[in-house]
Amino acid sequence: MASSNSTRRPPPDPVAVLRGHRASVMDACFHSSLPLLFSGAADGELRVWETVQHRTLSSTWAHGGVAGVYSVATSASIGNRIISQGRDGTCKCWAIEDGGLSKKPLVTFRTNTYHFCKISLVKSPVGAMESGFSPMELKDDERDVPAISSYQMGGRNIMALAGEEPSQVELWDVNVGERLISLPQTQNMPSTEHLKKGKGMCMAVQAFLPSESQGFLNLLSGYEDGSILWWDVRKPDVPISSVKHHSETVLSLSVDGSCTGGISGAADNKIVIFSLDHGMGSLTLKKEINLERPGIAGISIRSDNKIAATAGWDHRIRVYNYSKGNALAVLKYHTASCNAVSFSMDRKLLASCSEDTTVALWELYPPQSRTTRAMPALMHDAEQQQ
Repeated sequence: MASSNSTRRPPPDPVAVLRGHRASVMDACFHSSLPLLFSGAADGELRVWETVQHRTLSSTWAHGGVAGVYSVATSASIGNRIISQGRDGTCKCWAIEDGGLSKKPLVTFRTNTYHFCKISLVKSPVGAMESGFSPMELKDDERDVPAISSYQMGGRNIMALAGEEPSQVELWDVNVGERLISLPQTQNMPSTEHLKKGKGMCMAVQAFLPSESQGFLNLLSGYEDGSILWWDVRKPDVPISSVKHHSETVLSLSVDGSCTGGISGAADNKIVIFSLDHGMGSLTLKKEINLERPGIAGISIRSDNKIAATAGWDHRIRVYNYSKGNALAVLKYHTASCNAVSFSMDRKLLASCSEDTTVALWELYPPQSRTTRAMPALMHDAEQQQ
């Protein structure tokens, strides 16, 4: 009798491979509504790709010298703009125009940061902006919190990154390139020194705006010692929760589409799925997934919270059922370390980028129409393996 392994379908190949970069592709992200993908490479090149015909629309040398582009980020909340982060001490905000990007950045942020923590724009619960969510009336002790307290500022125009003092996290106004606040605040020196000595540099951040926060920004930050802190800007001196689920440096964090949980990856050999209890202010371990090889450089959770993907040092993209935590597929194309993964907002595509200078596009469990009852083959096969 043939073994069950012989009947399993192999994982899919990429539907397209985008070639053109001449250096390691460090990050990639999709436009929120247009068929565009943005990718940044270690030599400073920022490319705009059209995802239907898989061609380059424009190429910009965004960050010069050996600094390179380390991160790229865009979202519906900031409109037709994209932010690039270089290891030259700057971030730049570009206008998305017909055929590519503006010739010059709209705003240049002089962050004076030279580390390896990628920037984060603010993630809001899926549907929050459409439903007209707005902050509740402020309490007296909350009126002195900076402008980030309002939904419009906090949800639409804020960028988070590890700070000039790399144990801190800084929040910046995307519109004007102004630094608003540091977590913890610099005037609280005992707290800052304890963070620096105990946890090391901040290596991953994720800003988000849970509906339970009354319009106040929240943020997760991961550190060299494997710990993760949960911040609320109403309490900028002390995190509301601190956990240590990893034994090595936290490299990647992603909060899900409902802002009630997420995934962390690190330099160790495990992935952690966690839940966020907003009532208790606790970050709780939900599931720990052990890996054969260490190193998860990037994580993305699809907006419908059904699947998640990770980018591994072992050249592999791993796909998981987000709610159950079980593995669905291991995608093998890249020939060098994978640096990042990103889902498109329409949930049809996954982009993976690698040190092998390529960006691969994958179709994984695309949304099914109401008249379609058949499960995608890959999902069906993955469930048969359980």
